[in-house]
Amino acid sequence: MKELIEKILLELGEDPSREGLKNTPERVSRSLKFLTGGYWVNIDELVNDALFTDANTDEMVIVKDIDMFSLCEHHMLPFFGKCHVAYLPDGKIIGLSKIPRVVDAFSRRLQVQERLTMQVADCINRVLKPKGVAVVIEALHLCMSMRGVEKQNSFTTTSSMLGYFKSNPSTRSEFLSLINGGQRYRT
Repeated sequence: MKELIEKILLELGEDPSREGLKNTPERVSRSLKFLTGGYWVNIDELVNDALFTDANTDEMVIVKDIDMFSLCEHHMLPFFGKCHVAYLPDGKIIGLSKIPRVVDAFSRRLQVQERLTMQVADCINRVLKPKGVAVVIEALHLCMSMRGVEKQNSFTTTSSMLGYFKSNPSTRSEFLSLINGGQRYRT
């Protein structure tokens, strides 16, 4: 990958041997491997022993304002914001730290926000088999801010509602009101 990045620098009219760029191919290579590390995450291993039987828990569980960073698959520019995840337990609960880890696993790939939202919801649904799952992502896309339409404060909001969150308007409304009670992420 380092050689490819050096070729890109040359194509841009840069001198890869100048002081500020000498180690750039190596740094960019490491950075891209980190930013796309989600391809190599095994979700079942990530969740491992963090599923717990709890027949008495049936109220909504929400982890909100999860920092989310990803790369747009169309331009390989970042998009970032907040992810809110809720589920209605059906005999099982998950260690709370696993929910942001699931978000990271899917966001550290070349992505589109719409797919990312559905992947997080589908994963939580598959692993927990809850009564319902809801995911909302609010993100700022640098491919819209830095290039193209150049709109710096345009947030994109996507949602995926499964189970009771889809079929029961009051459950969905409760979730949306609880996540909207906090501050929205702003740059």
